[in-house]
Amino acid sequence: MCSLGTTVTISGGGVVGAIEGTTNSKAAHLRSTERRQVSCLCSCASDKQAVVYGSTLEHGYGGTFSVTNTASPSTTAGYMKYSCPVIQASPTSFHCQRDGLNSHSHNVAVILTKGLPVGLCYSKIEGAPHEDGRADSIWDTFCRIPGKIAGGESGDVACDSYHRTAEDIALLKELGAKSYRFSLSWSRIIPLGGRNDPVNEKGIQHYIKFVDDLRAAGIEPLITLFHWDLPDNLHKRYGGMLNKDEFVKDFENYARVCFKAFGSKVKFWITFNEPWCSSVLGYGTGLFAPGRCSDRSKSAEGDSSREPWIVGHSLLVAHGAAVKAYRNDFKHKDGGQIGITLNGDWTEPWDPEDAKDREACDRKLEFSICWFGDPIYFGNYPDSMRKQLGDRLPRFTPEEVALVKGSNDFYGMNHYCAHYIRHKDTEPELDDHVGNLDILQQNKQGEWIGPETQSLWLRPMPLGFRKLIKWLSDRYGGPTFYVTENGTSVKGENELPLEQLLDDEFRCEYFRGYVGALADAHTIDGVDVRGYSAWSLMDNFEWAEGYTTRFGVTFVDYKGAQKRYPKKSAREISQIFDRYIRKE
Repeated sequence: MCSLGTTVTISGGGVVGAIEGTTNSKAAHLRSTERRQVSCLCSCASDKQAVVYGSTLEHGYGGTFSVTNTASPSTTAGYMKYSCPVIQASPTSFHCQRDGLNSHSHNVAVILTKGLPVGLCYSKIEGAPHEDGRADSIWDTFCRIPGKIAGGESGDVACDSYHRTAEDIALLKELGAKSYRFSLSWSRIIPLGGRNDPVNEKGIQHYIKFVDDLRAAGIEPLITLFHWDLPDNLHKRYGGMLNKDEFVKDFENYARVCFKAFGSKVKFWITFNEPWCSSVLGYGTGLFAPGRCSDRSKSAEGDSSREPWIVGHSLLVAHGAAVKAYRNDFKHKDGGQIGITLNGDWTEPWDPEDAKDREACDRKLEFSICWFGDPIYFGNYPDSMRKQLGDRLPRFTPEEVALVKGSNDFYGMNHYCAHYIRHKDTEPELDDHVGNLDILQQNKQGEWIGPETQSLWLRPMPLGFRKLIKWLSDRYGGPTFYVTENGTSVKGENELPLEQLLDDEFRCEYFRGYVGALADAHTIDGVDVRGYSAWSLMDNFEWAEGYTTRFGVTFVDYKGAQKRYPKKSAREISQIFDRYIRKE
């Protein structure tokens, strides 16, 4: 709710003043004469939340705001709380509405012509691991190791979507989806994985039929070639992604097989999903397959100080090789686009007055996102990484620079939350992968960055979404963005009775806030956003968390023959997207 007719002074980051005269209007204006902006959380008696924008002094530590509106005010009182400085811009008047968790202004904006309203990774819902010729991936093997997956679970059945493609497409149509992101299983298409190994025609035909059925339903397929599930045979044959030369050749061959099989049926290709996760979680912490790390209580083999950087380099060169193959031999006749999807969370300084904390925020983004983004857009790794890692970070050859630099038709962005960052003054540990800093959920004042979810790493801050995509747009010269994942778990969702579980208002609020932030990034900040995928269509196998966490807008009853039940968020998200999609 937006306050009316009052002047509010923001100072020191604390709760300030009472707000008198609030309104439900979605057209309130907040005006200020200063040129910098600050975000203020307005929490009112109705327990609804909204963020209004004004302007403030340097670094957002103070400012005076005057709120006016012509609508009739109610008598509800509330308070305003300083949140954080946001992107500098020249406008002094913004629209404010109530949608969103500690969110931002929501300008009802035209974002895209063909949206990506519902998307997910197919490998986590597919099941049927040994049907029709598929062989093991490293995740099939990893799931069999006791203690690696919560509850000792696996993706052997998951949502059983291999046998339910018609049901899933009907669900997509019911939600009004215009596009659907899913991933292929390399082990289903080339079971042994290598460039000289046989192609599994049954696997190819399964995916071709699925793509044809999607298109017949008016749904555009967006395909991810690799979502962490390397054929296990390649890992055993030559070390998988640790062997750059062999891996790059085999991945390029796999990509060519897919490009040829699908042809013009597919207009959007993603080479790798979240290479940071494959590199750091698979070879640094040992939490993901293949589970390698320096900790011998977790892994008999591995070197957390070197292997993540080797794997990341292999993934970048393989990405470049696949993009070159597509552009040289397929793009001219198929007319598609190809890119990579990078994950990353926004960062706020633990102490905004500490220059070292502010600098550490940028360094965290460089270690997590620019590790892959900078080589693609600039041809080299960030200086901060080279300074800390030295020769442990591989160097690109001139031939590799030619492959990798410029190898994105679009920027695929996965984003979920934000964190506070506190610098460290000690020397970085050899197994440090984040830039010698602490990643925290509370700031110096003890304030949480967002509300609690089922996932320990995820606390929503929609404003961070807008800030991050603007930061990336500025850094990389305004690329086209497709948001390929964005969503939330809900605290205690698995323990709720079905009726309560389906009423997932928290997830609805999350999507209102985040899609609204994306709209603002597009209309106010000028970011070139073309599409958005919510994570996810259905609850699914959440990797090391097994089935303990749910992200879907559709409930899947894993104990009841995988029956699907749309949640409140399934209906809500259709309305949210309808608000922002251009009508033609």
